[in-house]
Amino acid sequence: MERQILHVDVNNAFLSWTAVYMLKQGYPIDIRTIPSIIGGDEERRSGVVLAKSPVAKKFGIVTGEPIYFARKKCNKLEVFPVNFELFNKYSNDLYKIFLDYTDKIERFSIDECFLDLTHFLSGKKLIDIAYEINHRTEKELGFTVNVGVSSNKLLAKMASDFEKPNKVHTLYEYEIEDKMWPLPVSDLFMIGRKTVPKLYNLGIKTIGDLAKTDKNFLMNKFGKYGLMMWNYANGIDESEVIEKQEDPKSIGNSVTLPHDVTSIEEIEKIIVALCEQVAFRLRKCNLLANTVNVQLRTKDFKDYSHQKQLRCATSSTKEILENAKQICVEMYKKEPIRLVGVRVDNLENREETQLSFFSQISDEKQEKIDGVMDKLKNKYGYNSITRAGKLDVQGIVKDKEKKIKK
Repeated sequence: MERQILHVDVNNAFLSWTAVYMLKQGYPIDIRTIPSIIGGDEERRSGVVLAKSPVAKKFGIVTGEPIYFARKKCNKLEVFPVNFELFNKYSNDLYKIFLDYTDKIERFSIDECFLDLTHFLSGKKLIDIAYEINHRTEKELGFTVNVGVSSNKLLAKMASDFEKPNKVHTLYEYEIEDKMWPLPVSDLFMIGRKTVPKLYNLGIKTIGDLAKTDKNFLMNKFGKYGLMMWNYANGIDESEVIEKQEDPKSIGNSVTLPHDVTSIEEIEKIIVALCEQVAFRLRKCNLLANTVNVQLRTKDFKDYSHQKQLRCATSSTKEILENAKQICVEMYKKEPIRLVGVRVDNLENREETQLSFFSQISDEKQEKIDGVMDKLKNKYGYNSITRAGKLDVQGIVKDKEKKIKK
């Protein structure tokens, strides 16, 4: 099965996060639109530029140079302090959005992550999820991201570095020759500054040149690093997305519909698909949930969100689904709905939870059913088997499309 990988990179993270925070505090100017930088302690004359606005860049200001020299290039330069507590907050806010799509997330740095959605597409296309994350980040958090889309981590990262800001790019194997090979060899991931002149001296100036060089020749010149460079130039990367080890605080999934739905029956069919994935992820993490939350967003972007305490901690798809449907019926006000979401909270590690005798008996049969379905999904892919109610979800969308065309 071809892997489904995204690389999400925050555009100009430190400056963007500072700008968003300041605007929320009532600051009258978006510092992304003026000559500004994020820098260290200027009073000690040791501060350097950590991030710069696009306007500051036009003055020739570069990351890593002393603020003293940056001010000489632009006497109107505004300097704002580093706030790692704030940066961590926005990094975690973005991470929470990723959790709506997959639990297999690798933090590559404070402002970029790899996401493995191989078993979490739920009938969606990877490119559509990439655009959804891109749009949600800007709308919900106020800053922008680039998203790279591919079948491995290397190509996804390379894709996210294409044209910026606020873009989604693909880089699949069949696109390497056109999109990646013409780039200067210095643009290839893991090629250090000291290596570039050595490659130039060998006549290797583009990634394509490197890809077409005999790998044994490169290994003789650079050892194992030479083989890695050759593999990367040819788009070869088998490394896995390494998940964050600590248990998530909540697990959820939401879907923005291509067309508004207008009946409780249609919404409930979407709830089936969402609950199935949420429960699957719960069991994959060996967790139990105590609370179910359902979110509905109207066509006018009005949000409704209700939650319900479960009778006992569970990972049962049936239990979560029944409660989610009940919440939905209670909160739906017959308005056109554009987004439906399901989330479970107050999670517990299954091994550390003392289940009641009642819950053990009542859930035993359902656990066996869920277990069989999980094994089939893990072996043959997430969409290899599903509940009958979920089969109608695509029908809802197609019916809506037909009505609009008429």
